[in-house]
Amino acid sequence: MRKFTYSSYQFGLDFPPPPLLSPLPSPSAQPIFPDLIAREIFLFSSVPTAKAIFDFATLSFIACLLLLSLFAFSFVFHLRLRSRHLPHLRKFNSLWTVRLLLVLLAAFWALNEILRLPFVRRKYFYPFLPPISLQQQANICKVHVVLSLGLFEPGFLITLLFLVNVSIKNRNQSQIWVLVSIFAACTPIALLQTFFVHFWPVETKLSKFLHGSSVLSNDNNGNRTVLCTYPFFSCVVFSAFAIGYVMVFLLSCWRVLSFVINKSIRRRINTLSTMIMVALPLQILCLSLSWLWMPEYVAYGCVVLAMFVGVTCCMVVGEVILVIQPITDALAAGGSFSQCDSSGVSCKASEARDTNQLR
Repeated sequence: MRKFTYSSYQFGLDFPPPPLLSPLPSPSAQPIFPDLIAREIFLFSSVPTAKAIFDFATLSFIACLLLLSLFAFSFVFHLRLRSRHLPHLRKFNSLWTVRLLLVLLAAFWALNEILRLPFVRRKYFYPFLPPISLQQQANICKVHVVLSLGLFEPGFLITLLFLVNVSIKNRNQSQIWVLVSIFAACTPIALLQTFFVHFWPVETKLSKFLHGSSVLSNDNNGNRTVLCTYPFFSCVVFSAFAIGYVMVFLLSCWRVLSFVINKSIRRRINTLSTMIMVALPLQILCLSLSWLWMPEYVAYGCVVLAMFVGVTCCMVVGEVILVIQPITDALAAGGSFSQCDSSGVSCKASEARDTNQLR
């Protein structure tokens, strides 16, 4: 169980500092590697080595996901422009706003994850903002939890599920109605997360680990730092959503696989379902294990990084399979169709039909 009272050096260092009252500390009291504290690692200064590695790895995955999202974003608009000149692509392009929503939710989730990195907030946010109190920093952690577990990730998963379900439907749906339906499906979990994080009425009567989204710590220089965590009730709400989502998603994948004949599309569906089945249970497990350690512990950093990598890989696979690859297939089929029309020879639309099955 987490303890919320601890000394200033208990979690920040791998070794205790030398005695302050001794004018000449003995060699045994000196750190074995004194340069580790003063050394700057990339953009990080005055940060323990392990935490710097975790934060650098997190930023690296965020950068990769943002680059992929930008690439998918350009693909969506490229197909949008091509469909104006190729009439047979207009039916496939009818869901371009849904694909765009999927890409934007992944990008916003990645940007929101930056908020939980304390050194990024301290070095790159706070210098450009008015003085921020510790309570305001704690409010930033609350916003991060609500947006991450209540809006961006559930919205991404629901949009992904919709694209899988609509792949076996022949009729087109109104894009406005689709967007309204997706946001309506996200509303209950977002409201529950907001209630438990911001407006829980009996939070003063419960232990902080049940509702708290941040803890106060001291860094190596004695500066007070707010570290973001995941409240217990928020984890319970998201875990319930994830369990129900996995069951519905597996049912949808089974329906698609029973309808699709193309081996390439079947392989994509199997890859996507496997990634979902690995990422969501891994996230639930990591959220449960995160309560065994304080955020300063190396084990906590490993657990949170494993959860972050799992969700990132899930979003990468979703964007590639449901955005980039279908658009690539549609454009390739469009080129073949145009060549056939220009030569005056009738072409079979089997390739376009197979592509349309996972539109």
